[in-house]
Amino acid sequence: MANKKKSPVSIRVNIMFFLIFLLFSLLVLRLGIVQIVHGENYQREINRKEDVTINNPVPRGRMLDRNLQVIVDNEAKRAITYTNEGASQNEMLQVAENLAKLIHQDTANVRDRDRKDFWILKNPEESDELITAEEQKLFKQKKLTDKELYTLKLERIGEDMLTKLTNQELEVLAIFRILNSGYKFSPQIVKNENVSPEEFAIVSENLQNLPGVNATIDWDRSYHFGPTLRTVLGAVSSSKEGLPAEEIDEYLSLGYSRNDRVGKSYLEKQYENVLHGKKEKVIHVTDSAGNLIDTKRISPGQRGKDLLLSIDMELQQKVEQIIEEELWAAKRSPGTHLLDRAYVVLMDPFTGEVLSMAGKRIVKNSKTGLNEMSDDALGTITTTYNVGSAVKGATILTGFKTGAIAPNTFFDDKGIKIRATPLKASYDYLGVLNEVDALKKSSNVYMFHTAIKIGKGRYQYEQPLSLQHDTFDLIRNSFASFGLGVRTGIDLPNEQSGFKGQSRLPGYALDLVIGQYDTYSTMQLAQYVSAIANGGYRMQPQVVREIHEPKKAGEELGPVYFSFQPGVLNSVDVKQDWLDRVKLGFRKALTESGGTGTRFFGNAPYLPAGKTGTAEAFYDGPLRSSYGKIPPEVLNLSLVAYAPSNNPKVAMAVLVPWAYQGKNDHKANLKIGRKVMDAYFGMKSSKEPKD
Repeated sequence: MANKKKSPVSIRVNIMFFLIFLLFSLLVLRLGIVQIVHGENYQREINRKEDVTINNPVPRGRMLDRNLQVIVDNEAKRAITYTNEGASQNEMLQVAENLAKLIHQDTANVRDRDRKDFWILKNPEESDELITAEEQKLFKQKKLTDKELYTLKLERIGEDMLTKLTNQELEVLAIFRILNSGYKFSPQIVKNENVSPEEFAIVSENLQNLPGVNATIDWDRSYHFGPTLRTVLGAVSSSKEGLPAEEIDEYLSLGYSRNDRVGKSYLEKQYENVLHGKKEKVIHVTDSAGNLIDTKRISPGQRGKDLLLSIDMELQQKVEQIIEEELWAAKRSPGTHLLDRAYVVLMDPFTGEVLSMAGKRIVKNSKTGLNEMSDDALGTITTTYNVGSAVKGATILTGFKTGAIAPNTFFDDKGIKIRATPLKASYDYLGVLNEVDALKKSSNVYMFHTAIKIGKGRYQYEQPLSLQHDTFDLIRNSFASFGLGVRTGIDLPNEQSGFKGQSRLPGYALDLVIGQYDTYSTMQLAQYVSAIANGGYRMQPQVVREIHEPKKAGEELGPVYFSFQPGVLNSVDVKQDWLDRVKLGFRKALTESGGTGTRFFGNAPYLPAGKTGTAEAFYDGPLRSSYGKIPPEVLNLSLVAYAPSNNPKVAMAVLVPWAYQGKNDHKANLKIGRKVMDAYFGMKSSKEPKD
């Protein structure tokens, strides 16, 4: 029987099946390697490329005064923005060229380096010709880096090459440098100042030719009361400034973008965490090459929260007007060459709410050479001075607390003479006084004897004076319990505590108790007199009363997010009858015949009480350098007061540093104080409901 031969077709089929089997085996093996060996790496790569989260900024919260008048708001303005969605430099350059045909762009910020970079980008072949053949050879041999080669090009670009850039090209450059400076998917402001309606419209119509560009609405801070209180309200950085360089890491860790606008100073900075709002969160989905596939909005933004201030802006404006008028009037008096500023603080003595903090300073206009008035409200917390007799209430209470004196203790007002020192006396001989009349008539000698008793010293005419070493500490610690010589705790940054005299010679302790050794701020004086008015509690000054959620349509103010309660920093630890003696002295000082402030306050219908102050001091102002090593002597004027004396509604501090030299006493402190108190009670009366 003949052998059967296999069909050629059968052999081919078997070979084909074998090859298919082999290919499937290789495919399975490859898939296994991808999934098992490299799967985790590929998954990480997919996840890394999947999305980029962007936080878009929102408008800041508003600020309103205690009567719900808007002080700071956001003003809408037209803006042109650009978002880099992965464009190359050449693509961005094309966008810049197209955009420059539609808008006018300021070129003031274009630097020489920008011009050189732009010239290289626009003239690649000519820029390559700036490199010698030898340098090209070194580059190929990796003896010169890309960076070094580029630096050589920059150095060899002459001014004659740059002058060939036209104005239109410079505008393109100004736009391109902004487009090129942004982070991927993070909107950049191209132009938001003086965007005309025509520019806004034509850009909107041509967005299809401007990938990444958008015509949108931006915002800027608007101030409804002009310059009033501007220094206290603070400032916000521009989109060009972005985050402050010294705080950039902290802000970035909190989710800010580098070009975000933030509060730079005072209230804007102090309350940045609530004013900046909740950003809109957007995810840009990309492919593995980083190209944008989709955009998803995952959470809406919310405008910043509103601040309801304790300040009464109508009262603030009135107080500022009074300061200006009296400061100009005082400057017309002789001996006032160095006078240039005055300060007033009004506070609720029981809550610490600041009703007004006003300061004005006379400065010379550098262009006109003429004097003009500028705002210096911050001077109420950032500058300190010798204030004189205004602190004598604290001196009497310190005497009571230490047991140095008791109520109705009498001293003879005859001047004190310590060996080898000038006579220390009151402005006149005032007779034999108790503590009440010592406050009324402002006896220095009574305070000197009190200080000597506090220091357990023994005074003898023309003999050395010795006090216990802790005398200064006893007095200063007691003064601090009222807020004198320490920070008040106000909700504003950069508050100053004041200067403490360094010498501990006994004679300086006598200066300390009459306000002529350590320095204090106007806000400290207001806190101190409030503690006397309210029965012995040092209240924390507060500029912000409440924080509110953003308002909705039809609302004047949104719901309360947080309400600040009155903060008691400490009790001054005095008996009620001691306080009553000081209050009686304060009342007599302003309303009884012979009181130091009676001529100005004696007929006031609102029953004021307070203490005047005049301090001999050395000038330390802007003209100090022109006087050599020894500064001129000046007199500072002060006043602390509250009213009504039987049921205090308001506490006040007035400070007029470097008021005059010589014997001219223009009483600016009392004139300002009376007008301010009149304004407060006049406005209060007009706002009270009528029967």
